[in-house]
Amino acid sequence: MNVKHTSKRGSKKIEYLAEERQALLERTLVHVPFDGWTLASLKASAVDLDYEWSVARRAFPRGMRDLIAFFEAETDRRMVAAFADIDFQSMRIRDRIAAAVRTRLELCASHHEACRRLVAYYALPGNALAGFQVIYSSINLMWCAAGDSATDFNFYTKRGLLAGVYGSTILFWLNDKSENCADTWAFLDRRIADVMEIQKVRGRAERGLDALGRILQRGAVLRRRT
Repeated sequence: MNVKHTSKRGSKKIEYLAEERQALLERTLVHVPFDGWTLASLKASAVDLDYEWSVARRAFPRGMRDLIAFFEAETDRRMVAAFADIDFQSMRIRDRIAAAVRTRLELCASHHEACRRLVAYYALPGNALAGFQVIYSSINLMWCAAGDSATDFNFYTKRGLLAGVYGSTILFWLNDKSENCADTWAFLDRRIADVMEIQKVRGRAERGLDALGRILQRGAVLRRRT
């Protein structure tokens, strides 16, 4: 049955578009492994659903850019919802981060090939910024769930470090053939351990520099007194 355009304004129209976007996304994900994140996939999904093409165009005015953004936002939404079942407070910080990353990847498990195609899409000229924004959005939600309350430079440092961990883990996961992705989770644990060690070394270095600064300051005071 063809979906007709509605002239209604306000919440009913928004709900209508949301319903159609969800249906189009779910069906497009079936075609992406074969046709990639292209208009061909979106058009095929519209045909499958017996939607007029104008419906798909209204749902995603910028085509695949809007559909991909919707896919990422939906995955983040489901990730945050899944966090409600995780007792983060009882975990060490490294375990909180591991659980957050693992949660998102597990949500994408049924769309493994679509995610592989998505990485290739973000690698294209002009799409890198969109890929960076997606990663930042996800890791920011992960840190918030992990209880991060930093407001200083550490806010950006933590997210920068996790971006490296998350990005490398995605690439490993895409090629992981182990049962239940056991190798991916082991890889993730190692990467987090490496980052924690870097943070420890950085902390010791900063404390050492602070101590050296205090010593030099006391020396300068003594010289002025003599």
